[in-house]
Amino acid sequence: MDRSRPNLWGFLFISPQLIGLLFFSLIPLVYAFVLSFTDWNGFAESSFVGLANYIEQFKNPDFFTAIINTVYYMILVVPIGIAIAMILAISLNKITGKGIYRVFFFMPVVTSSVSVGIIFMWILNGDFGILNQALSLFGIDGPMWLTDTKWVIPSIALLSIWWGLGYNMVIFLAGLQGISKSYYEAASIDGANAFQKFRHITLPLLTPTTFFVTIMTIISSFQVFDQAFVMTQGGPAKASYTIVFHIYDQAFVDFTMGKSSAAAIILFFVILIFTLVQFKLQDRWVFYEK
Repeated sequence: MDRSRPNLWGFLFISPQLIGLLFFSLIPLVYAFVLSFTDWNGFAESSFVGLANYIEQFKNPDFFTAIINTVYYMILVVPIGIAIAMILAISLNKITGKGIYRVFFFMPVVTSSVSVGIIFMWILNGDFGILNQALSLFGIDGPMWLTDTKWVIPSIALLSIWWGLGYNMVIFLAGLQGISKSYYEAASIDGANAFQKFRHITLPLLTPTTFFVTIMTIISSFQVFDQAFVMTQGGPAKASYTIVFHIYDQAFVDFTMGKSSAAAIILFFVILIFTLVQFKLQDRWVFYEK
C-alpha cells in the first residue's frame, strides 16, 4: 500500500480551507502590507512613499483617539462579557433542557450586526427608548445613551456583550461538560462544599476554555466596527471612533488607501502582540488536565 495516499486524501479534504485562507486572508494581508508603503487613492497610479504613511498615523490625533476608544471598549467588553457567559454556562450546565436555552442564547450570534444595531438604536434612544422608559418606572432619569460622549462606548459595549454572550456561553458549556465528574465525587467524599468545588475544581479546569474565550474576545474587541458604524457613525465628537472605523474612514471617505493600510497593519501587529503575550503568560494561570 502506498503510504502517501492517506496524506494526499488529507490534503484534499483540507484544501478548501487552505484555498480560502490563501485567497481571503494571506494574499490580502501581504497586499495591504505592500500598499501601506505607497500613496494611492484607489484609482490613479500608486507611488512609493516608504514609511511616510506609518509616520503620518502616529502624528494623526484621530488615530490615537481611535486607539483610546477601542481600548476603553475592550476593557468593558472582555471581563464583563466573559464573566456573564461563564455564570450563565455554570447555571445551565446541570439543568434539564439546556439545549433549548443554548439555542435561545445563541440566536443573537447568527443575527445580522446591522439588524442588531438598528434594534439597539431604538432601545437606547434617549427620548423614547425602551430602556429609559423602563428606568423611569423606578424614578431613574436615563442618560442620552448614544448622543452623550460619556455613555456612547458603554452603550456599544452593552450591545456587544449581549450579542456575543451566546457564543461564549456555548464554549464554556463545552468546557464544563469536559470536566470529569470523578473530581466532584472525590471532593464530596472529602467534605467539600459547592463553593470549594467551584474554586478548586471548576475554575482551574475551565482555564483552558477561559484562555480561548479571552483571546477571541480581545481580538473581536479590537475589530469592533459594525456597531459604531450603524448606531453612531463614530460620534458624538468621535467618542465612538474606533480603530477599524479609522481604517474605514481613511480608505473609503478620504480615499487614502496607503494610510488606511498602514493603520490596518499597525492593528494587525497590536493584536499579534496581545495574543503572543497571552500565550506567553498562559503557563502562569492555565491548567491543562493530565
